[in-house]
Amino acid sequence: MTDFDLFAPVSRELAIVEADLRNNINTPLPTMKDAATHLVKAGGKRLRPAFALLSARLFSESVDHVIPMAVALELIHMASLVHDDVIDDSSMRRGRSTVKHAWGNRTSIYAGNYVFARSLSLVASYERNDLMQVLADASMQICEGEIRQMMSCYNVNQGLKDYLRRIERKTALLISVSCQLGAMISQAEPYQIQALRRYGYYLGMSFQITDDILDFVADEEILGKPVGSDVRQGVITLPVLYALRYHPQRDELARLLSDSETALSEADQIIDWVIESGGIEYAYEASCKYARKSQGQLRYLPEVKVRDNLHDIATFITVRNY
Repeated sequence: MTDFDLFAPVSRELAIVEADLRNNINTPLPTMKDAATHLVKAGGKRLRPAFALLSARLFSESVDHVIPMAVALELIHMASLVHDDVIDDSSMRRGRSTVKHAWGNRTSIYAGNYVFARSLSLVASYERNDLMQVLADASMQICEGEIRQMMSCYNVNQGLKDYLRRIERKTALLISVSCQLGAMISQAEPYQIQALRRYGYYLGMSFQITDDILDFVADEEILGKPVGSDVRQGVITLPVLYALRYHPQRDELARLLSDSETALSEADQIIDWVIESGGIEYAYEASCKYARKSQGQLRYLPEVKVRDNLHDIATFITVRNY
């Protein structure tokens, strides 16, 4: 089963979202348009729009009213990726050159700002302050998460709580908000909105932990970026935290990871030690735990077919290879 099968109940709406993404980055400035279009053409899983639409489908057969929000959520995600690539000095994403690599830092920053502004314009069309407030709060926390990650690079003394706090802002929050907003727009009951918000949060945590695992073990062509990117950039993920505590060479591992030059030059050795330590298996169990917690929230939601899709998505996220 693929993510396309799991998103089948909203496949028509997702096709509209894809077209609207291109329409919403249309600008008379050629450089800005080329940079933003390049980002859309790079593709992606479109998780955030899919979750907003699937959440709405729980309460309504027609979810066309959610499409502008779905587009806005993906635009916010895309804007954050453009800025991330500038901060991380990344040259590849999803198997294509990044906007930063192709157009440089200045154009990347402005392109990211432009895409983010377009998202706000779409959300404003609902004329609902509660929706705007949810997104504003989430956007601020996402920025805080990126700052936390930047400040924690090469810091081998951080703990599990630091890592979890960082990934909840980096990934889980926007997925959680996507589920929440889809329900809010569809007039769900408060307890159902809360259940979907929690479902998205736990799912997002599982998704990011799986991402951190794939950085060590994925096929580079399928992943769309170099394996070991996090290690080379000094990002301390869950498999690394485990290895820093339990691998026989943990002191030497800490020394290599705490310096940008050795983290880059000795990346292969670091990766081998992390895998040897059992850190991958430990992280996988953590990912599965969060996936099960997300599935537990579904009992509060209507017993309709799309609820089964949400259950299966949580399972799929833990076994995906991209």
